[in-house]
Amino acid sequence: MHIVRTIPDLRAALAARPGRPAFVPTMGNLHDGHIALVAQAKPLGDTLVASIFVNRLQFLPHEDFDSYPRTWDADCDRLEAAGCDIVFAPREGDLYPEPQTFKIQPDPQLADILEGHFRPGFFTGVCTVVMKLFSAVFFAAGGGTAVFGKKDYQQLMVIRRMVQQFALPVDIVAGDTARAADGLALSSRNGYLSAEERAAAVQLSQALRALAQAALAPGAAPLATLEQLALEQLAQQGWAPDYLTVRQRGDLQVPQGAASAGALVALGAARLGGTRLIDNLEF
Repeated sequence: MHIVRTIPDLRAALAARPGRPAFVPTMGNLHDGHIALVAQAKPLGDTLVASIFVNRLQFLPHEDFDSYPRTWDADCDRLEAAGCDIVFAPREGDLYPEPQTFKIQPDPQLADILEGHFRPGFFTGVCTVVMKLFSAVFFAAGGGTAVFGKKDYQQLMVIRRMVQQFALPVDIVAGDTARAADGLALSSRNGYLSAEERAAAVQLSQALRALAQAALAPGAAPLATLEQLALEQLAQQGWAPDYLTVRQRGDLQVPQGAASAGALVALGAARLGGTRLIDNLEF
């Protein structure tokens, strides 16, 4: 496995390999969900590239950029075992050698709702770093495939829209959310949870499942009523929820008319103790 730090070194390493790359971007602190994305990406290209970079641009000033777990040695061991060919691990000065004053501003109708409402500027930071990573990874080959997890559902949609509107030669492939045995979505931030909080953390996925079932029930109350009830119930269990909502899969807008299975997604974000978790459920 080849480890590179700079964009020129990455491009040189890829130029020496025939074919098109498959790419999995990460912020490190890898768990089984990341490794599942790597395994999914492996047959989709001739060279498998994974990046490890904690992107300052997508963290708000009060968030956990400085304390975000960095587990370099373990990450490299896991990536090598998964068959990764190249790890791109730039330092901040390698990816942003000067202040990144040019940024990607995503469509506010998609990016300023839900996560974007509670974390303003988040998707600008995400799109900017992803655009730069795509330029670094796919420049030599003229395109390829990138794999993103569905756990970050809105992020996946924002990136797909960016690729479409900029006509980037990149195929975006979605990977299913990896879950623990009790149903908790795997996340790098799960490590922040105490043992007691970890046992309670599955309540978020349970709340989304209950919301989806209630939305599809015959004679269901209006979605806004069901969402408010779900928020209140989760809060009674000790959470501080930001949102629990049902949206259309295609554009994350509020569904019009009665809910019908096959085109909807329930999404939620809530804080348990000091840890903010997100999850979603297509139905």
